[in-house]
Parts: sequence; structure tokens; C-alpha cells
Amino acid sequence: MSPVEQSVVLVDGPWTHREVTANGARFHVAEYGPADGPLVLLLHGFPEFWWSWRHQLVALGDAGFRAVAPDLRGYGASDKPPRGYDAYTLSSDVAGMVRALGARDAVVVGADWGGVLAWTVATLHPRVVRKLVVVSMPHPLRLRQALLKDRRQLRASSYIGFFQLPRAPEARLRKDGGAYVGALLRRWGGPGFPDAETESRCREAMQVPGAAHCALEWYRWAVRSRTRPSGLRFLALLERGVSAPTLQLHGELDTCTLPSTAEGSGAWVHGPYELRVVPGIGHFPPQEAPEVVSAALVEHAES
Repeated sequence: MSPVEQSVVLVDGPWTHREVTANGARFHVAEYGPADGPLVLLLHGFPEFWWSWRHQLVALGDAGFRAVAPDLRGYGASDKPPRGYDAYTLSSDVAGMVRALGARDAVVVGADWGGVLAWTVATLHPRVVRKLVVVSMPHPLRLRQALLKDRRQLRASSYIGFFQLPRAPEARLRKDGGAYVGALLRRWGGPGFPDAETESRCREAMQVPGAAHCALEWYRWAVRSRTRPSGLRFLALLERGVSAPTLQLHGELDTCTLPSTAEGSGAWVHGPYELRVVPGIGHFPPQEAPEVVSAALVEHAES
């Protein structure tokens, strides 16, 4: 099978594709909306890429915001360096991206791993986060609590153990054109998700050379850092909490990060905070309930 070119993620639409350089790396972004509008930065999760935010890009842009959805480090058409998949570097990527886009701050929105990153950026780089929206991801310290005390969440996260192995997880993500990617989308999503196009595009994006390995490095740092000084320091820094007004959205049927795990994240938010559980959907609200999520983002950004 011939290698999949990065161009497969440059999906046509009303948005504009461009590149920005931040924190010493090159990032592909899709952008929609007025150039002078307030910046909203949309951070995708695993096993996705920028395209997961296609509905919200248009809704936010039409509401007068400058909506930007990057491929995060290691994904899609962005750089895939051998290092830099720790929370410190990844959050600096996002802070640098805000500045590279010419903005002082942004409404930062993150789902799944993008949600971990959103929590982290709001903690370590609070000046660049005007408002925060986190989708399908509890605060990292709340998730850590659940993994230690809740057997249901521990079972739901058991795949992370497999991701620690060398080479085998990468091979599985690539095998049969990314069939495992489709299986994960179905396992974690609600009824009827994903549609054929969503599955096809996510499977194809994971076949871009280096993408599977880099995506797994996020998980490997998260686990291996737990007993290292840098990881322990990270946990201590997270105790600071966030001060930005925060909206948390979570699917009622999420089988990856359970709704019960999402509850309690507000303990680390010192500003206005709201948790909304969206009925009938799973781990991918921006795609499973695009109108609900888009309306919530516009409302929160405008408030």
C-alpha cells in the first residue's frame, strides 16, 4: 500500500487552509470568519484531526468570530517531530499559536486530548485564554482521581495500557486502512456514529506517515511521566486551577470518559463554571450534535 500524503487532510470547504509557525514547529490550520474577529481556537482529540470541528468553524465564523482549527503536533498536515509530546511543550504550542495568529488571547476550545490541552493551557498560560470550553474531557486531576478509585473508568480507559506497548499499537492503527480507528469511533460514539465519511476521513488521516506513532506518544508521556519529576511537577501545577470562565460539555452516553468522571471538574475552576451533559450522544459531541455544540460555543464566546 502506497503512503498516504498529508494532502488528504486538506479537505475543501468554505474555510481557508494555511500554515503557522509556533514554538519551533509548523502547524496546518483551517480558518474561517472575519480576520479581525475575536479568535476562537478549536483543538481536536484522538483519533481525529482538525476536520472534527468543521461545523463549529462555520457557525463561529458566521457569528463574527475568527475560528481556527489546527492539526495538533503529530497529526494531519502539521509537523511530526520525534519529541515534544509532553504537556509542557504541547501547551506552549497552543500559546504560541495564539500569538502567531496575531491575537493577544483566545477562546480556547478542546475535545478529548484537545480538552486535556485546553485545561493545561488555561493553567500554565492563563493570559492567552480569554474563555475556556472543554468537551468530553474531565479536568486531568479529576480523571486521575477516577482512574484510581472508579473501576468503571479504569475499565473504560484500559486501551491506554495497550498504547504503551512498542510498535504494536501503531501497527494496529494502520492495519487494514485504519479499521481500528473506525472501531474506536464506534465504541466511543453514540448510536449511529460515525457516518461513512467521518470514519473514512479519520482512518485516512491516521495513515499519514508518522501520525499513528505521534498520536500514541501523547498517551505514552501521560503514563510514563507519572513517576518522573517532570510529571509530578505537572500534577502540582494543575492544582492551581483555571480562572477563565469555563463551559464543560459532555455526552450522556460517553463510554471513553464517563459522565460521572466529568462531574467534579469544577473544583479546579475559580471563575464562572457550567457543566452541560448532552443527552443521546457519546464521546464526539462536535460531530454527533453539531448544532447543539455550535450554539453553546457561540453563546459562551459572546457572553
